[in-house]
Amino acid sequence: MTKSIDFYFDIISPYAYIAHKKIEKINKDNRILFNYKPMLLGGLHNLANITAPAFNDFKMKNMKNDCDLVSKKNSIQFRWNEKFPINSLYIMRGYLFVNHDKKKEYLNKFFDAYWKDNKDLSNQDNINEILKTLNIDPNLFLEGIKDDEIKKLLKQMTTEAFNLEIFGAPTFIYNNKLFWGQDRLEYAIDEFLSLK
Repeated sequence: MTKSIDFYFDIISPYAYIAHKKIEKINKDNRILFNYKPMLLGGLHNLANITAPAFNDFKMKNMKNDCDLVSKKNSIQFRWNEKFPINSLYIMRGYLFVNHDKKKEYLNKFFDAYWKDNKDLSNQDNINEILKTLNIDPNLFLEGIKDDEIKKLLKQMTTEAFNLEIFGAPTFIYNNKLFWGQDRLEYAIDEFLSLK
């Protein structure tokens, strides 16, 4: 039996941001271990032959409204990013590149910048500014995310998600059960606690 809940995410997903914030609120005592599994949502959609909601006007309008409703209900600071969507490739590779002890802070900074502060993360200057607050050299970061092993790892993790029949973010997996969406976080936690 696995002792952690796998959390598949991409920084580009507003629902992954909301789920991450909910995890932080629910799990203040760290009694539940979440295994953060980065993937490239665009790559996953390509593999699954899915058109992302961002490219459907009706879905996009509903998604904006829904994110506002859910974030307010959960007292999560949220602002729809004017530059949505962007290519999150470098940021997601970066999560794999940074040292383990910086991963949580890295994710918080980039999630907040995009989904709270409305920062344009397709702008390298904005990325560099965040990296400096993390004491990460932007030049070393840019070299690191071009490393073949980092590239391969993100591809592998995206393919792994596809092979598990994951089709969106966030998705939680525990006890070989798939829980899709930020509104299924509590279901994944219930499953975890029932088998602990």
